[in-house]
Amino acid sequence: MSEAKNDGTIAITVEFSGGLEMLFSNERKLSLTIPGKDENGAKTNIAFLVRHLCNTVMKDPRKELFVLDDTVRPGILVLINDADWELEGEDKYEIEEGDNILFVSTLHGG
Repeated sequence: MSEAKNDGTIAITVEFSGGLEMLFSNERKLSLTIPGKDENGAKTNIAFLVRHLCNTVMKDPRKELFVLDDTVRPGILVLINDADWELEGEDKYEIEEGDNILFVSTLHGG
């Protein structure tokens, strides 16, 4: 298990697919450095990452297409290192150095 760097940050890769990239300036893959601890001093988890993405990365005002009730909205698959986040504790999963987190929308307009 890798720990946060000396400066307290964690380097991760975040990817978007299925149309979600439109909400993130059409970027499909981001290399991010995030704090190793959240606002309360707890280890950074997916819930923190989702807030961070909405507050600092997403330029599109339609945040409701990504989150609902402070979590990833239904219809968006989340994979943590190629495993379904439901197997990893969902938004409580504590992010590790080098993690790859993929958000895939399964919702299609018509």
